[in-house]
Amino acid sequence: MAVDFRFIVIGRGMMGSAAARHLSSMADGIALIGPREPEERKAHHGVFASHYDEARIARTFDANLAWGTFAARALDRYSQIEAESGISFYSEVGCLYVGPQKAEQDFFRSAVAVSRTLGSDIEAIAPDDLGRRFPYLTVDPDFAGYFERKRAGHINPRALVRAQARLAERGGVSLIEETVTSVRDAGSHVEVTAGGRNYSAERVLVAAGGFSNFHTLLPRPVDTRVVGRTVVFYEMGEREMAIFGDMPSTIVLGDREEDHIYILPPVRYPDGKTYLKLGGDTETLSFQKLEDAGAWFRSDGNAAERDHLWRIALQLMPELAGCPVTSGPCVANFTPTGYPYIGFTQSPRIGVLTGGNFVAAKSSDELGRLGAVLLAEGRLGDEDFGRELTPIFA
Repeated sequence: MAVDFRFIVIGRGMMGSAAARHLSSMADGIALIGPREPEERKAHHGVFASHYDEARIARTFDANLAWGTFAARALDRYSQIEAESGISFYSEVGCLYVGPQKAEQDFFRSAVAVSRTLGSDIEAIAPDDLGRRFPYLTVDPDFAGYFERKRAGHINPRALVRAQARLAERGGVSLIEETVTSVRDAGSHVEVTAGGRNYSAERVLVAAGGFSNFHTLLPRPVDTRVVGRTVVFYEMGEREMAIFGDMPSTIVLGDREEDHIYILPPVRYPDGKTYLKLGGDTETLSFQKLEDAGAWFRSDGNAAERDHLWRIALQLMPELAGCPVTSGPCVANFTPTGYPYIGFTQSPRIGVLTGGNFVAAKSSDELGRLGAVLLAEGRLGDEDFGRELTPIFA
């Protein structure tokens, strides 16, 4: 039968919009379906995406070759995407990794080796030099650092999604601003229901992030753990900007996993104020239902986690004392493999792209490209870590 589209991508977040853009250069007849960001987060009762923010860390420094490769490939395309779309989203301010020297025996040593493979320029910072080079940060005397000056900094995820969507539409992709509530393999094609209408396609890619298992988007749920995390925002004044204004993105490895912290430099937000954002690895809630995830997105996060982050922030950056502090919700989508899922479901016509594992924003353009390759070519090769990306289903 004749279909409405050759390929449909479900989800207008960072990965889905990237997949649509890449598909636009591979084939005709592409649709990208998904709602835009809600105007009023706390009054919204539909689905959410996790890119409603102004800053996410970008880096290639990683102990895992696959994740480092995904990041490097994406970062190498940022300037082209910015130039072609006319939308700026990348700030190359560098990224600093710091932690106890004993960590060098495992994570740091592996990350340095991966960086050499990727051709990344990583500078080792001795403990005695950390305070002099990065005076905004107060860490234990035995902490060492690694600084990635190029191909590192932070991205504006909202702006990146806008850039991807603009280029996708320019490439002939149909943008449909509706929420998909059903995906069904009809034998010779796939039927997609969105906004009370049915659309048909030869193949469909479900890129709905932490909401992939909600509604009826997949033949079987993927094996993921969707959890809530809390982030805190420190409002910057002139005094604070003089101290923190030129800092790079920063990741601090604590002695305990719950003390790991990531810090985004001061960035201006839509309310006109400038905030330094900080988050960690602790989590208190997991979600199996749409309404529970939605309630979390409408909240201000977890108060106990906010206070934990506040205490660590003041230890690491005492000059933050006195700054107005607010908090917000974030959702992380973890897979048991530690890799994203990019592969077909029980249907050879329905693929899935999900599982950011809390580190995928910087790599979203490459992960989207891999989703596009999956739909267009039917498989991913070893050069794209295809076996590692095989989905696991619940």
